Amino acid sequence: MLAAGPKPISLFLFLLIAVTIIPAIAVSVVLLQRNNDAQREVVTTLAEAMAGSIAEAIDRELNGMATTLRVLSTTPSLASGSLEDFYDRARLALAGTGSYFILLDEKHRQLINTRVPFGTPLGPTSDPQSADLALSKGGTVISGTFFGKVSREWVFNVAMPFIPKDGPPRVLVMTRNAETLSDALSQQLLRGGWNASVVDQDNMVIASSFMSSEVGKPFFLELGGSGMYREAEPREGIPGGTYITIVDKSHYSGWKAIVWASTASVEEPMRRSLRMLLVGGLLVIAIGTAAAWLLGRQIAGPVRRLARDARRLGVGEPVHAIEYPIAEVATVSSALAEAAVDRKQAENEIRLLMREVAHRSKNQLTVVASMAKQTARSARTFASFQDAFQKRLYGLARSTDLLIAGGAAGVELRELLAIQIDPFRPDDAERLQMEGPNVRLANQPAQTIGLAVHELATNAAKYGAFSSATGSLHLSWRVKGDALVITWREHVPRLRRRSGRRGFGTEIIERMLGGTLDAEISRVFHRDGLECVFKIPVARLFPEDARSAPEAG
Repeated sequence: MLAAGPKPISLFLFLLIAVTIIPAIAVSVVLLQRNNDAQREVVTTLAEAMAGSIAEAIDRELNGMATTLRVLSTTPSLASGSLEDFYDRARLALAGTGSYFILLDEKHRQLINTRVPFGTPLGPTSDPQSADLALSKGGTVISGTFFGKVSREWVFNVAMPFIPKDGPPRVLVMTRNAETLSDALSQQLLRGGWNASVVDQDNMVIASSFMSSEVGKPFFLELGGSGMYREAEPREGIPGGTYITIVDKSHYSGWKAIVWASTASVEEPMRRSLRMLLVGGLLVIAIGTAAAWLLGRQIAGPVRRLARDARRLGVGEPVHAIEYPIAEVATVSSALAEAAVDRKQAENEIRLLMREVAHRSKNQLTVVASMAKQTARSARTFASFQDAFQKRLYGLARSTDLLIAGGAAGVELRELLAIQIDPFRPDDAERLQMEGPNVRLANQPAQTIGLAVHELATNAAKYGAFSSATGSLHLSWRVKGDALVITWREHVPRLRRRSGRRGFGTEIIERMLGGTLDAEISRVFHRDGLECVFKIPVARLFPEDARSAPEAG
């Protein structure tokens, strides 16, 4: 697990390459091992066939020599004792075969040897054991390898007894140099460190494809059985590692055909392949590391620039989009640039809103101060001042709620009138009628009109339409020309006499509506109730983005 803390992107790219390459190398090693096992099995099968082929070739050679002996034993001159004639016939028959004929008496003395001219003095045979065995068993005997006194070479014999009718027994011997069997070994395709040897019954080397100097010496490996595939170690005193041997024993001669190779040479292709795979894997990992480092640099540079742009965005500095070669990084850069523009716009809007809040707060404070002064003038006691001032503050708060909800778009006149009248309206909905087109007011005139309507509703609750159980109010508005006309008409069946003293409501109507909005105000006290008509210029009422007034109703 990686240690805590941020890591460079090149490390993660290297790990990505590593987790991709290492399993592939591991799978390749397993497949290579299986392939090597399969090839080893095939090679072993071929080696077994080769050992069998060598054994068969040796048997054919020995059978041929034995057959020649049987043919020569039928020669009349041999039976008649004409040794010189028999010598000539035998030498002629064996010319060019690489084999020589020897005739032994019962004392193992050589009577004829076609290696030398007839009449050459000859001593006893160098292989009396085979002669004795042939006479005793009465059949063909195959000797091991031995050093011939006449030939001065390592040779082997095929001996067969000959019993004449009227004479002592004789032994017919076919002798041959051991090196001539190397031709049988050279015909085999021995590759990849494999060698072949032929050993006699005493494990003495008769022929070898490895070194001709080994002939006549004990075979360097400890052998046992035939047709076996195993690892053998050299005899004591001989250096070297383990060897793989395949032995096929000749049933005719008792000799052994051995195909062998050192374990190291057999496994060398596997080791070489593994080395190549290891070198190749390391080379690929090195290339992957370099590629990860280069790609990491290509990615880290744009990422660092993105980080700088992000910090600039955080402090409000302008950020510009950059065309990076990596599509995802270019997308993030464009997003940062757009975010910088959006932030700038948001900051401008916040500044505008803050100025608007400050402006509205000043206006509100001015209105509240005016309300306090006018309420104090008309109040007789502190309790009446507190009650009147609190109600007017509530009316101002309701107007402010509408202003906040409307925002820069302004306030609907119908909603403004309804929210100021609702606290005073009677339960009977028919006693209040409101009609007029949809008209949206700017925030400041909406606040002023809202205070005026609050005062009219308060007076209606005290003295007018809402003070009795049967009074009613009809409120209408329309846009006529370039002015908004609002008509407030109360109907009171038994109107009480009103005092002529000017109150706060009159101050609001005359000073704020008349002075602030340039409204023309008409107040008429009919016998059945008050009628107020306000004619306000449209230019003082509507938001700047909605200057076009509705059509006259």
